[in-house]
Amino acid sequence: MAKIREAEHSTAPAAIVLAGGRSARMGGGDKSLLTLGGRPLLSHVLDRLIPQADKIAISANGDPSRFAQFGLPVLPDTMEGYLGPLAGLLAGMDWAQATGAAQIASVPTDSPFIPADLTARLMSSASPDRPALAASGGKHHPVVGLWPVALAGRLRDFLESGATYKVSAFAQECGAVLVDFPVIALTGDNVDPFFNVNTPEDLSLAEKVLEETQR
Repeated sequence: MAKIREAEHSTAPAAIVLAGGRSARMGGGDKSLLTLGGRPLLSHVLDRLIPQADKIAISANGDPSRFAQFGLPVLPDTMEGYLGPLAGLLAGMDWAQATGAAQIASVPTDSPFIPADLTARLMSSASPDRPALAASGGKHHPVVGLWPVALAGRLRDFLESGATYKVSAFAQECGAVLVDFPVIALTGDNVDPFFNVNTPEDLSLAEKVLEETQR
């Protein structure tokens, strides 16, 4: 896997890979370490994200040493309880803000085909106080987005309220805009670029997509 290097654009945002899911439909464990094309699923996500981000961290609880091979900061949730991806996003915002970043991109660890122009297109629609979220094929993908780190305090208050922990609800409260991305055209079918590997069947499909897109 490629090492972190200077991003192609000096204005590239920080990024957080959300790897804290429970992976119940995959039998538990770390979904990010499942093998796709002979390599960890997380490696495929990072290969696409590294050229688009100034710095990257992994959001995950538990022993961080299991991610040592990737050489990235591993950020545990800073709030108690299982609050879902928003808790990981909050940890990422706090980390990014401490490094001087103004924006942070979020992607899940189980979407190995994120577009190569993801952050550039999201940045073109985001603003200092408004996030931008990905959409494709008529579907919204709230976990894939670009967030002003200045929203960290607002996100903390949102989580502490306990009303809901849905990413889409927080995004709507912040007036998020949607950015549409084209589907991946395959032989006889189309695949959402934000397709999630949630089940063994999804992993088999991902192997097929990887094989065809690498030809």
